[in-house]
Amino acid sequence: MMDTIDSVSSKPLAGTVDPLPPLQSRIIDDKSPLCIPFILSKIAEYNAVHANEANPRPFVIGLNGVQGVGKTTLVKALAETLQEREGLNTLVVSIDDFYLTHEDQLKLAEEHSDNALVQYRGEPGTHDLPLLTSFLSSITSHNPTHLPRYLKSAHQGLGDRAPASTFPPINDPSLSRPEHTNIRVLLLEGWLTGFRSLPASVIQSKYLDISHHRTLSHHKLEHLLFINDQLKGYEPVWDQFDAFIHIDTQNLEWVYEWRLEQEEQMRREMPGGVGGMGKEMVKKFVDGYFPAYELYEEGVRRGVFEGDETKRGRQLRIVVGRDRGGCGEYGYLRGEFGRGCWWF
Repeated sequence: MMDTIDSVSSKPLAGTVDPLPPLQSRIIDDKSPLCIPFILSKIAEYNAVHANEANPRPFVIGLNGVQGVGKTTLVKALAETLQEREGLNTLVVSIDDFYLTHEDQLKLAEEHSDNALVQYRGEPGTHDLPLLTSFLSSITSHNPTHLPRYLKSAHQGLGDRAPASTFPPINDPSLSRPEHTNIRVLLLEGWLTGFRSLPASVIQSKYLDISHHRTLSHHKLEHLLFINDQLKGYEPVWDQFDAFIHIDTQNLEWVYEWRLEQEEQMRREMPGGVGGMGKEMVKKFVDGYFPAYELYEEGVRRGVFEGDETKRGRQLRIVVGRDRGGCGEYGYLRGEFGRGCWWF
């Protein structure tokens, strides 16, 4: 995920043929016209409250969307609008860049060798929360810091954190690139962003209701409870959000199809048509994330700020159909009905 918005020419070289655009750019983007006005309105409210402050804390946005739903397309459009049209230095951060180092992930996997949920990166507990909270503290305090980077291709795809010497500097007044200084908007995106832990009794109830889940029974109850306990450490991060965008889907199982489409497109675009995961590998890959969807997606739908009246009206939920475009469901949108959209 980008950390700044760079201007790149889209003109092809003379005598060349335009390649097929990336899959993300072909996903229907009817979300930006809903998300951008929502975020701009929340920033305006925030600025009004902090009008007398010389250098207020950056406005923090959380964004959640299942894999393949079109987060990349939306985030790019939103960040470009804030950075270029509104003149707000905007930093986009992926929670993926805060995965544990390869060494620490191996240690976690060894300590819980019978728990398939933490053998690889992805689920709650596989992120470096002290690093994430320290980074956010620096950003929101306008202190110089560096943005961590994670290399998913390292160690034959097991992944590892990039060397610290390669982390881009942020909020450093000596930087030649002004968009890296005085961050005004921070956007944290990720597939589990906003997930909140549940009472153990609720986890057990969901686990025993085998007719309404796909993957929970693949795991021991105590392993799901371990993930749930780990998730509690993420919640202080979510509490810092000033606004939240949830890109939801009518059918969570479409995640399997969307991921397979991404892999197939990757093969078509790779020289010789090699690379990418096949159907069975995709199923195994998504199965690793799906228990969290089954446990926590419902809570995000109810509202990440549920119970906090001071943040009422700061979450936007958009439901997409199979083509990743806004579906035909209707929700209450501040006194008006919006197509596939809830604002609460």
